[in-house]
Amino acid sequence: METLKYKVIRSKAQYNKYCKMLEILLDSGSKNRLIADEIDLLTLLVEKWDEEHSTLYEVDPIRLLHSFMTDHNIKAKDLADLLGMSKGYISDILHYKKGLSKEVIRQLAERFKVSQEAFNRPYKLKSAANAHLRNASVMNTTKDLAIS
Repeated sequence: METLKYKVIRSKAQYNKYCKMLEILLDSGSKNRLIADEIDLLTLLVEKWDEEHSTLYEVDPIRLLHSFMTDHNIKAKDLADLLGMSKGYISDILHYKKGLSKEVIRQLAERFKVSQEAFNRPYKLKSAANAHLRNASVMNTTKDLAIS
């Protein structure tokens, strides 16, 4: 009986092995139909594992952006150039002063090869009126709070 070359991913080690295989196949640049089918199958298996095990969508979008910037060695000024925006606007985004627009979300998702949902999640912005407060739960509150 013939054994299957690839199986449903059941462990992190198997996932890493399949990711490495996929990378090798993609780098080969082969136009062979069998290789293309193998790439499609591995992509499907890896994506299924990612959907079931990814914590990507639990992370605050700005923390996720900082992580991607670190992983890809991108600085704020590079991100500004990449997105065609001012450095000040990018700084405000990275410091929770401005939210991500739909266009920025689309560009970030495309650049970092993730679903737009990864960046399209609620998170708290810092209100300038309450910048002096340390408690994150009141960052967006605009009423006067007594500080003891």
